[in-house]
Amino acid sequence: MKTFNTTGTCRPDAHYMVDISERLDIIRKMVARGDYFCINRGRQYGKTTTLNAIKNTLEGEGYTVFALSFEDLGQSLFSTDEKFCATVLWLMRDAIENGNVKGLSDQSRTLITAAVDDGIRPVETVILSSILSKVCRYNERPVVLTIDEIDKVSDNNCLISFLGILRKLFLDRPNKPTFRSVILAGVYDVKNLKLKLRPEEQRHYNSPWNIAVPFNVDMSLSEAGIRDMLEEYEADHHSGMDTVRVAAWIREYSGGYPFIVSRLCMQMDAQDDWSHAGMLNAVKVILNERNTLFDDMIKQIEQFADLKSMLKDYLFAGETRKYNPDNQAFQLAEQFNIINTDNGSFAISCRIIETRLYEYLMAEEKDSDIYSAGAIEKASFVRNNRLDMPLLLQKFAEHFNEIFRTSDGTMDARFVEKHGRKQFLLYVRPIINGAGHYYIEAETRDETRTDLIINYNSHEYVIEMKIWRGDSYNAKGESQLLEYLRLKRHTTGYLVSFCFNKTKTPGLLPAVEQNGYTLIEVIV
Repeated sequence: MKTFNTTGTCRPDAHYMVDISERLDIIRKMVARGDYFCINRGRQYGKTTTLNAIKNTLEGEGYTVFALSFEDLGQSLFSTDEKFCATVLWLMRDAIENGNVKGLSDQSRTLITAAVDDGIRPVETVILSSILSKVCRYNERPVVLTIDEIDKVSDNNCLISFLGILRKLFLDRPNKPTFRSVILAGVYDVKNLKLKLRPEEQRHYNSPWNIAVPFNVDMSLSEAGIRDMLEEYEADHHSGMDTVRVAAWIREYSGGYPFIVSRLCMQMDAQDDWSHAGMLNAVKVILNERNTLFDDMIKQIEQFADLKSMLKDYLFAGETRKYNPDNQAFQLAEQFNIINTDNGSFAISCRIIETRLYEYLMAEEKDSDIYSAGAIEKASFVRNNRLDMPLLLQKFAEHFNEIFRTSDGTMDARFVEKHGRKQFLLYVRPIINGAGHYYIEAETRDETRTDLIINYNSHEYVIEMKIWRGDSYNAKGESQLLEYLRLKRHTTGYLVSFCFNKTKTPGLLPAVEQNGYTLIEVIV
């Protein structure tokens, strides 16, 4: 029976998968046009699965495909141009000997096998270029080259020489046979090799891969595609799930990130619970585990200070910088699929990644006074597996003002604007740790207002955090919260109003009843 898969290539015969035929159709047309292009996406975003699927598709349509990968190859094999060229030929021969190259002519096969000894001997770049051209000339079928994990050696100048060979063959193809198409896949875009180098090293801008056409294909998994996958699962297991609702929940939390989609399904399958409570428990499990996706994301954030600074400003202060494709922090965040961009703006790519970023960045400040205060008070806020949210808000206001207000009652306005919401999240974190999680509603995030949703033991709490801008603005905020409560089907909402006006008395305000809803506000 099929399973959900998060390791290695997904196969339709063994794994529950979202149908990617629409994506493959676009790639197939690009190959037919003779395009050279790169598939650049974050870790575990379906690149290898896509390459494997397009290989099978193209072979069925009369192409010969060499599917190579630079993963797990020792750096010594790429230490010189000559060794690099020999390694490419060795990988091609290995693919032939393993029966992974369909429709290759005997003459083309002989050219490759004769060029490779039992060991790897140096091969001049001009010789590799000639061999590749002859392989394509002597083959009846058009030849396609795909290379996975191309960026495993993108900090190596030999890759530039190899890309130069492919570029020259591409430019000479009106007069000299060569590959119909070349598809490279990796996290880093080889057009920007400088980004793979360590920050202190010299940047390189001379990648010869300017022949590549843009690959603007959405590789996230759609809600409809997730639903179809779940319906296949349901036909096998008869779990009784509502596939439409579960698909919507999964898409909402994962943003269609393939690894996260599969991981959520795997966890709900393991716990045999496809209810909303089961979904929330699966989210909690994933947020508390270590995996290669999160480990790699955090490694990149720590390596590039500008990226870390941009994410902190966005997450904690709501500073939505205008998207700039030439800014390195934006380039990196896009390449690692940390952010999505649209019409000059950006947002964190999915709810689970955003919450994990909050958790990681706040862990750096777990020794802060406000965090410690929340940890000390934790037990007093839990009654019957629910949070006593009014008491939590009241105590937060008390602790915040004890720690951050001066003796004359004043508070730095800029501190409140930039760090107020961060302090509330630090306070909440130890309280819900182990029993819940939280996320920020992306549609309401700005520099003055943010909606926080806390899930604790399958109970949900909606909290608006905002900067006090006067009575009229406060009334507008209440109206916005009421509308959000209506959409979320909640009857009680909470407001945390950060105020640096000395005329306002900090503390919990009387509950307000309005049109069947209850609003509870605390002034901080």
